[in-house]
This record gives sequence, C-alpha cells and structure tokens, in this order.
Amino acid sequence: MTARDDPVAVLYIGGSGRSGSTLLDRMLGQVPGACSLGEVVHLWARGVRDDERCGCGEAFSACPFWSDVGERAFGGWDHIDVGEVLALQSSVDRNRYIPLALAPWVAPAYRRAARRYEAYLERVLRAARDASGAEVVIDSSKHASTAYVYRATPGLDLRVVHLVRDARGVAYSWTKQVAKPEVVGRKEFMPRFRPAKAARWWLAFNALFDLLPATGVPTMLLRYESLIRRPREQTERAVRFARLSAGSDDLGFIGSDAVQLTATHTVAGNPMRFDSGRLELRLDEAWRRELPAGDALGVELVTWPLLRRYGYRVRS
Repeated sequence: MTARDDPVAVLYIGGSGRSGSTLLDRMLGQVPGACSLGEVVHLWARGVRDDERCGCGEAFSACPFWSDVGERAFGGWDHIDVGEVLALQSSVDRNRYIPLALAPWVAPAYRRAARRYEAYLERVLRAARDASGAEVVIDSSKHASTAYVYRATPGLDLRVVHLVRDARGVAYSWTKQVAKPEVVGRKEFMPRFRPAKAARWWLAFNALFDLLPATGVPTMLLRYESLIRRPREQTERAVRFARLSAGSDDLGFIGSDAVQLTATHTVAGNPMRFDSGRLELRLDEAWRRELPAGDALGVELVTWPLLRRYGYRVRS
C-alpha cells in the first residue's frame, strides 16, 4: 500500500483506567475501516524497549504489523533512539503540562520538545493507518494529557470518545490483583491502588476530558454501563461519531449479550486484549457487594459532582 499525505483520522478513547476501554477498543477494532492499536502511550516502553507481547500473541519485535509500521515510519524501530523518545514523552505527555499544551508559546523549551515528540507520534499513526489500509486508527491510551498532545499534533484529525464508568466500580477494580500476560519470562502484575487514590485519579482524568470540547476537539460521552447493556446501539453511536463508512450490517459480530472477537495488534491494555472468540458481556458491579461501605462512601465524597453529571446515583 502506498503512503498517503492526507490527515490521519484518530479515534481516541479517554477516561479513567478500569473503565472498559480495552473492550470498547476491541469492539470498534472489529468494524471494517477501523484499526485498533491499543494503548499507544505505552508503545515506546513496553513495545519498542521491552518487547512485550502484541495482542496477536507475538513479541512486539516479531509482530508483522508492528514491524511494517516501524519500517514505514522510521526505516525500522532500531533506527530510533527509544531513550530519547521516552525522555521527550516524559517532558511533554503529563497532566501537569496540559496548560503548556494549550499555550506552548509560553514555554519555548516545552514547545521544542512537544514538536519533536509530536513528529514521532504522527509518523507512527500515519504508518499504522497506511499499513492497515484503515479509515480510522484507534488509540485507547485513556490518558488525558495524551489527548491534549494529539490535539496539537499536525497531520492528525482527532475525535475523542470520553468513556466513563461509575467511580465506585473503578475504585474497586484497582484493588484487585491482575497478572500481565504480555510479560514473558517472569511474573508481573498490574499496579493496585487504594480506593481514595483511584477516586482522585477518576475525578482528575474525567474533569480534564470534560474540558476538552471547549478546546475544539469533537468529543462523545459514553458510559461503560450503557455499552454493556446496549452494546450494538452504543457501538453504532461510536461508529457514526468516528465517521467510519461501515453500516449496521457490518456489526453482526455484536449480539445482545456477547461479541465475537478476532485477534488485533494492540500494544498494552487490559489482559482481555488477548482473548478471541465469543466473549460474554456482563455488567461488572461486584463493587456493590465487595467494596467496603466506608470506602464506597469515601469515593462518593470525592467524586460526587461528576458522578451526578454522568447520571450515576449518589447517597443523599
């Protein structure tokens, strides 16, 4: 496939971690014209540097899709200094730098680093679009700061699905121990956080995505609970929002309570990115039984303004 110089259409899935972003990414990645990339924010460390497994099951360095992307973007991943890219990312892609992303002229050093990092991102996303032949590439990184970096990146046509889940469910999910199957040769687990810390992150991330439309980025709000209860309807909403040419007939893989998934080339994300075949869709509300009442109340006290904004019930 030949390279194209038109803007790269990017659908970014943002919000708090443990909100169902990998599931939404996988579902949208099944739609004709879409290419699911997983969490691109972790591409440089977990893919290029650490050679963790792609969603297809192969090591990053052995994955034919990501090898093609690296060749198209840089002449091969070994032609970039991953340490330099990670240093640029650390100096640009953090929530504390969002004010500078909105007004880069205030800090010339930030502006120079941002332009260099944005160039790396644009080349990767363009190469992924061209390698897959997709209309839209999907990044489910979730991080608010990454969305603001994308907003400023030349050559990208950005749209954001702001995915929200009940903060109490998110807080409970972060207390569970989850293994990382993408790590080979050793046992490693995803981080765990106390409910109070998870609640603060939930509030901060979602508040930053609430502000994004004011900067001119088209944004669609989607509740995790609605996606599970009405998967086809909500996926159709996202497909229309992303301006994919796929029609209703292309969503036959979505049933009322299950989806049929095939392997995708996702870098980082929830372990379910390795699952293929029939996947049952069940609303995970274990927090109602398992989250201690004091922790649940504490999460509500921290997050109640946005819980109410998104239509969740809180105690009086």
